Amino acid sequence: MEILPHEKQIHEYIKTIEHLKKQSQENPIFSAEIKKLEQKLDKLKQKVYSELTPWQRVMICRHPSRPHTVDYIKNLCENFIELSGDRTYGNDHSIVGGLASINGQKCMIMGQEKGHDTESRVRHNFGMLNPEGFRKALRLMKLAEKFHLPIIVLLDTPGANPILEAEERGQAWAIAYNLREMSRVATPIIVTVIGEGCSGGAIGMGVGDVIGMLEHSYYSAISPEGCASILWKDSSKKEEAASALKLTAENLLELQIIDAIINEPLGGAHHDPQLTYRNLKKFILEQCELFKRIPIPVLLEQRYLKFRKMGQFIET
Repeated sequence: MEILPHEKQIHEYIKTIEHLKKQSQENPIFSAEIKKLEQKLDKLKQKVYSELTPWQRVMICRHPSRPHTVDYIKNLCENFIELSGDRTYGNDHSIVGGLASINGQKCMIMGQEKGHDTESRVRHNFGMLNPEGFRKALRLMKLAEKFHLPIIVLLDTPGANPILEAEERGQAWAIAYNLREMSRVATPIIVTVIGEGCSGGAIGMGVGDVIGMLEHSYYSAISPEGCASILWKDSSKKEEAASALKLTAENLLELQIIDAIINEPLGGAHHDPQLTYRNLKKFILEQCELFKRIPIPVLLEQRYLKFRKMGQFIET
């Protein structure tokens, strides 16, 4: 597993403990020392992971071993049936979605997929949607509306595909159209940010009745590197940009951009994926039960008001 810069001291402790454990198999004299080191390790983990900077949180959510959409679908869902194509241009592999059930709750689930190795990353275009990807997402949402199924959206993208061909096929229009249509879809929409929730690639699938966010994911109008390049003409100032963007879950909950923070294991989802799956499943099922009691006209009005009040500011 890749070791992040802030985890180097933790990793050194772990290596020392493992070495002593091998030695203690023949000589139990090390047992007391091992116990002391394990206690120090626990304290070190608590200290390091409680003092993470926004940029360190960004690095955690980009960790190559962090679970992606296909992992969540596999571990959350039963009877997943993938649906493909936008019925206009083609099938965008950067979005995976289809019909499924979660603990017996039927739903439509979809999300951006980055891939885990070189081949799959290229196939899924690193989770960067083309216009046909946004149209595919909306097609599945309309299908869910037809059959009165809740929609589960998993956001994990560095942004919409910025290449010329995507713009020629109407990238900006596809995102804008989704924003309008998602505000009108007459069925509950539960959005969760599981990794990077960046730019139009995220918001183009991110209009929902409730927005949950994994603890070490981020949600922003632009990446820290992109922000630093524009403001300071220097992408190396990404750490300063990450702090200024207020992109962490705690910042966004305070600003009422999101509605809930979903806990991750100490150090990030990649340290214990199964616990992360259980926490996300619990959040989704709770929201599904809640929305069953809300009439659709009320749901749509609340969804409109939720996004209408975002972006408030005070002039001094």
